[in-house]
Amino acid sequence: MADSQSARPGDGNDPRDEPGSQGGPGSDANGSPYGPAEGDANSPANTSGSGSGSDPANGEPNDGATGADPGAGSTSPDATSSDAHAPEVRSSDTASADDAAPHRDSSSGASSGVAAREPAAPRDSAGDSTSPRSLMLCGARLVDGRTVDVRLGGGRIEAVGTAGSLAQSPQPGGGTRVDLAGYLLLPAPAEAHAHYDTALTAVSPTSDGPPRSAPEDVQRRTTEAALLQLGLGATATRTHVHIGDVAGLRSLEAVLQARRALRGLVELSTVAVPRLLTGVAGADGLSMLRDAVKMGASVIGGCPDLDPDPAGYVDAVLEVAAEHGCPVDLHTDGADPARLSRLAAAAGGLRPGVAIGPCAGLARMSYKPAVRTAERLAAAGVTVVCLPQGGCAVLERPSQTSPSRVAPVRLLKAAGVTVAAGSGALRDAANSVGRGDPLEAAYLLASHGEAGPEAAYDAVCARARTTMGLPEVRVEAGFPAELLAVRGTDLAGALSLAYSRIVVHRGRVVARTSAVREFCDFTGTSEFDLPRQSQG
Repeated sequence: MADSQSARPGDGNDPRDEPGSQGGPGSDANGSPYGPAEGDANSPANTSGSGSGSDPANGEPNDGATGADPGAGSTSPDATSSDAHAPEVRSSDTASADDAAPHRDSSSGASSGVAAREPAAPRDSAGDSTSPRSLMLCGARLVDGRTVDVRLGGGRIEAVGTAGSLAQSPQPGGGTRVDLAGYLLLPAPAEAHAHYDTALTAVSPTSDGPPRSAPEDVQRRTTEAALLQLGLGATATRTHVHIGDVAGLRSLEAVLQARRALRGLVELSTVAVPRLLTGVAGADGLSMLRDAVKMGASVIGGCPDLDPDPAGYVDAVLEVAAEHGCPVDLHTDGADPARLSRLAAAAGGLRPGVAIGPCAGLARMSYKPAVRTAERLAAAGVTVVCLPQGGCAVLERPSQTSPSRVAPVRLLKAAGVTVAAGSGALRDAANSVGRGDPLEAAYLLASHGEAGPEAAYDAVCARARTTMGLPEVRVEAGFPAELLAVRGTDLAGALSLAYSRIVVHRGRVVARTSAVREFCDFTGTSEFDLPRQSQG
């Protein structure tokens, strides 16, 4: 069997792209069928916090959202794909010369030290941009079994109709058509727990030495990691970034620069993670945490289990979060019920919210203490972000006395706790084989018996978006056009074997991965009428 995969958008030279003007139908002037990317020079201002207003933060769609044109500034990444039967892309408009403008990285020339605060990721990213042309997704299958056409425009879902009902109608202003026959269309997942400052740093026997930690190396790895996860379907990511010690704020500055360069492709929010916050040694950490928020960190994080005074550490984090109106996202193994109960008591009522994870220690508690602790977390409104593929730091590494486990998702949900799932490590020292695939996180939850396929996907999609302060996404008119199409007919099959994926962010296709399997000729293919080639 031969698998070939690509996670790059088509460049117009693939035989699947029909010939046409300026790089082929559905392409920009460089031949990409994905439409122009948003440039920093014309990107809308972002707003921090959970926010409110007319966006569907509470699940209500906003049909009237409009915004700036994301089309001026850059082109999407050039790419090819190996799938000879990938979705057909058609377009009824011609690309403009502006679409061919090279990508501009506004982060170049940024000074070191504490800069002006980078605006937090927008709460409703779909309402920030209006694409100059619509996108029609034809013949997609939904989880309820319906086959539909979906029209996107202005970063939102404009209409959903039965197959063929929308594809035949003229599209306003011209637009692109993508044939999704054989694909399952889902709301796009979000990555609720990443570590991009250390991603892709696993040392192999052939490595020249330890990974470099210069700002340019951190920025490159952050960009690569974000694009890897974008290709897997995550259109929004929350990454934890260590501050203090030798690196100071340099890693955070590098991640923020990568974030600016990635605008229009993926929403990236940052969590500042200081090591110590109490005592004499913690004074510098507390000052640096406040500086990190001024620079642009939109979430206050940390690891109280590593501080000599865990309760004091939590108090310090909550104080800074209350000062700046930031959410909180803490690392904890969760093995101490008394410590978790104190955290719940301190965090109760804090808005825009508190998340903790990965809480694998809860799975090692006896049943009754675990239930009581879960009930206290639920009463305080604390969200648990579990990591099904394993821990993401030295603290969470398994040992003979503390085996690797996943937080008890069923127990937590039965107690009323909101549970999201993330990927954690992405090929770093904590997990050299971490994949960072949201669908794999959902697959592991389902395969471990902690959730069914629908609830498992909900943990990496709806619950993850809620944890990150993002608006709800449904495949319904009026909701943000954050979508993932995977080859398959049902959700269980998609979580099991879906390799071919098409990712839609702000109403345009931003990534495509295609996989084709080929088998040698053998008796079984003719005897059972099995194909020699299949797609996954």
